[in-house]
Amino acid sequence: MENKKHTVLCLDDEQNILSSLKRLLRREDYTLLTTSSGEDALALLGENDIQLVMADQRMPGMSGTEFFASVKDRYPDVIRIILTGYTEVDAITESINRGHIYKFFLKPWNDENLKLEIQKALEQYDLIQANKMLNEKILRQNDKLQRVNDDLEKKVFERTRELELRNQALELSRAVLDQMPCAVIGMDTEGVVVLANQKAFSMSFQKRSIVLGENLSEYFSDEIEKKVQSVVKEGTGHTIKEYKLEEGIFDIDLSLLSEKFHGNGVIMSINQSSASKIRPN
Repeated sequence: MENKKHTVLCLDDEQNILSSLKRLLRREDYTLLTTSSGEDALALLGENDIQLVMADQRMPGMSGTEFFASVKDRYPDVIRIILTGYTEVDAITESINRGHIYKFFLKPWNDENLKLEIQKALEQYDLIQANKMLNEKILRQNDKLQRVNDDLEKKVFERTRELELRNQALELSRAVLDQMPCAVIGMDTEGVVVLANQKAFSMSFQKRSIVLGENLSEYFSDEIEKKVQSVVKEGTGHTIKEYKLEEGIFDIDLSLLSEKFHGNGVIMSINQSSASKIRPN
């Protein structure tokens, strides 16, 4: 038998009914299985991928609604259609309300209507399965997004903690720098002042206070500028002894930044000279 997309199972204890259904549905675009036993029908459901079951209401042993109640428990995705007579409509309506069956057809049925309704039921099955797959995909994606979000939150927490520690280290470094007894000025390789401690800010250089972002030439002589450039070019430190400022005579130490900032700037330390004190006017 040709392997088709859908499989339909027909259950009826009357062979003439099964024969009529075979003749009616033999050219439809699905595989058709038939049986006259409820036990055999359940066995076929366990052995085959069946999308729709159609059964008679009146059968020996158990009714169609009882059979479909069992099918619903075991194979809830299978579409269930029942064939019944006029006298059984009330019982079938109750079964529909309880969700045991999808739809019912009265005997005798209209052939074209039956074929059309079976096709619609199979389309309904496909739609339900597609929605289930979509929902499962969405759940998997949501789970993946949740894991990504959890990982991101962890990274943000770690990064925030790292920044907090760095800020604490910077605050501590700044406090240490401001507590130093000598004036400290940092500049880039072009001589632009980028850092100064509290001692440096409190001093006067050519009658001016240090302002970050200005050039060193605003505060010191050409001699100091040349020494700074020499330190940058040669990569070695230099000390200028007994340099005269408004507040006294100082020794100036020039040091090139080290490690990952090597060659990117110079640190100037200004210490009062031990060889000369402030002279009175």
